[in-house]
Amino acid sequence: MTEYYTVKRIDNSRLTRPAPTAQMHDFWRRVAAGSAMAACLLFYAWQHFECIQVRYRIEQLDSERAKSAQLNQQLHLEVATLRSPMRVDAIARNQLGLTVPVPGQVAPIQDSSDGVVAEARPVAQPARP
Repeated sequence: MTEYYTVKRIDNSRLTRPAPTAQMHDFWRRVAAGSAMAACLLFYAWQHFECIQVRYRIEQLDSERAKSAQLNQQLHLEVATLRSPMRVDAIARNQLGLTVPVPGQVAPIQDSSDGVVAEARPVAQPARP
């Protein structure tokens, strides 16, 4: 008797072995722990970079405050210079031609009820060279 052996080609590439449930639980537990650690790390990094940005902003504001204080000091000095009585007197005498009043030139105003405080009088201006 002659026996014949035939070879049957079976394609097992599409077959998958189901993973045990214990392994799947362990896998998802590790994924969750890794995700939590990554979230914590990202949160820490975000806070750290925000802190650095705030420090840069504070330095910028300090610089602006110092410039403003210096400008304020310069403006106060300029105001004091402009309000100097000697400067005002020099401008009054040299540019406006004002002089110190002579006795009798200034007369006190009597209390009047009509409300007129001052009247315009023509004053002769000295000729300027």
